Amino acid sequence: MPETPDEQADENKRKFREALERKRGAAADRQNGAGGRSGSKVRGAHERADHQRQFRRKSG
Repeated sequence: MPETPDEQADENKRKFREALERKRGAAADRQNGAGGRSGSKVRGAHERADHQRQFRRKSG
């Protein structure tokens, strides 16, 4: 027997909520397993450089 539009909408909402819960759980697992670090691969982006950068004008 075909489902009514309301039943189909409820089913779709349930599926999306389950998928979102799985996604959030996976993200939490990754963050907990990172050893206190953020998941970023960029390290020291805002630290002071050990030397002053030199800019040279191009000749020719």
